[in-house]
Amino acid sequence: MDEEYDVIVLGTGLTECILSGIMSVNGKKVLHMDRNPYYGGESSSITPLEELYKRFELTDSPPESMGRGRDWNVDLIPKFLMANGQLVKMLLYTEVTRYLDFKVVEGSFVYKGGKIYKVPSTETEALASNLMGMFEKRRFRKFLVFVANFDENDPKTFEGVDPKVTTMKDVYKKFDLGQDVIDFTGHALALYRTDDYLDVPCLETINRIKLYSESLARYGKSPYLYPLYGLGELPQGFARLSAIYGGTYMLNKPVEEIVMEDGHVVGVKSEGEVARCKQLICDPSYIQDRVRKAGQVIRVICILSHPIKNTNDANSCQIIIPQNQVNRKSDIYVCMISYAHNVAAQGKYIAIVSTTVETSEPEAEIEPALELLEPIDQKFVSLSDLYEPTDDGTESQIFASSAYDATTHFETTCNDIKDIYKRMTGSDFDFENMKRKQNDVFGEDDGGV
Repeated sequence: MDEEYDVIVLGTGLTECILSGIMSVNGKKVLHMDRNPYYGGESSSITPLEELYKRFELTDSPPESMGRGRDWNVDLIPKFLMANGQLVKMLLYTEVTRYLDFKVVEGSFVYKGGKIYKVPSTETEALASNLMGMFEKRRFRKFLVFVANFDENDPKTFEGVDPKVTTMKDVYKKFDLGQDVIDFTGHALALYRTDDYLDVPCLETINRIKLYSESLARYGKSPYLYPLYGLGELPQGFARLSAIYGGTYMLNKPVEEIVMEDGHVVGVKSEGEVARCKQLICDPSYIQDRVRKAGQVIRVICILSHPIKNTNDANSCQIIIPQNQVNRKSDIYVCMISYAHNVAAQGKYIAIVSTTVETSEPEAEIEPALELLEPIDQKFVSLSDLYEPTDDGTESQIFASSAYDATTHFETTCNDIKDIYKRMTGSDFDFENMKRKQNDVFGEDDGGV
């Protein structure tokens, strides 16, 4: 403890573990502590099932029909990985993929008028979809072709759209797309949580739809991946990476005080000793006086004995309920995985519903999603406050991560990681550079060795 470190990291949530891994690869001396006896913080997977019942203070223990408790690994915060997204790139570049096995999620669905439909994301699917009428299909197909060919560095592909000026609303108008199609394009393909994106220049939306299509193209069933044994495997993979590069880990370590001098951090006090550091990374729970509440997320973990209706008996899927369909400001997400991912007993499914809270009756807000899941064997309801840091850390050198939002993918978490990295180092996070540093340690991989 009584050593000098470049960076101390508090908490072993995914954001903290990835940053700890990256900083170690970059040659920093890292000490990583967590007051919990397990990895993952807010984003851990709970096993055995009895532990989940305890955590949610249910007095009964799981019925025998739920199978063996140790066959369960239940994520507290459900998210999928976009096959071509930033987190998969981080996993590949850091070679953390050696410790993990992934399965492709079987389908992505969207809610319209009380029913669910497969999200069409290729021209062929668009033409076969029941979501749209004949003429709408042709227009949507034209739009998809436009997006696929769009290249921000080649004005010939713009078709009269200025990526930095034309709003997305105007792009939809140009292709004459109706409200339902706009709903699923913005929310199920571009994965926006609200409709604010309609009034800003269209470049980001076009890039998001491209990411979705490219991720889908990699495996065909859906653009999402999910690790066997649950998301708790991810932070542990990055923790191993950090350890390979000399990072020090301490679980079950109480944090008594963050030691400051002249307004910036100089160390962390634990069990009477102080470990000194130049910079500190932590989740909001470690610095309550430096964060503000930015909202709430409700999550309901549902155990089912059947796949979700109208999903072709998929053993994993995502369903997005666009806010317009249920008169809300933000979308409702359902993410379902099952025994096929080694996270539940044989024949059992776990569906997790999440959304941003908008009223004083959060449970009523997610009713439309719960109806899709009936019958439900057991529900676990959690309300989490979302905290965000009140300052950017440049003065204090304390860099806090943001809480995990209601989305069912990791793109927003990766943006947070890149943002913290830039504030800490003053330069953009560069995948290529990280790859070079790894080669220095592991040696070049040139196939013939």
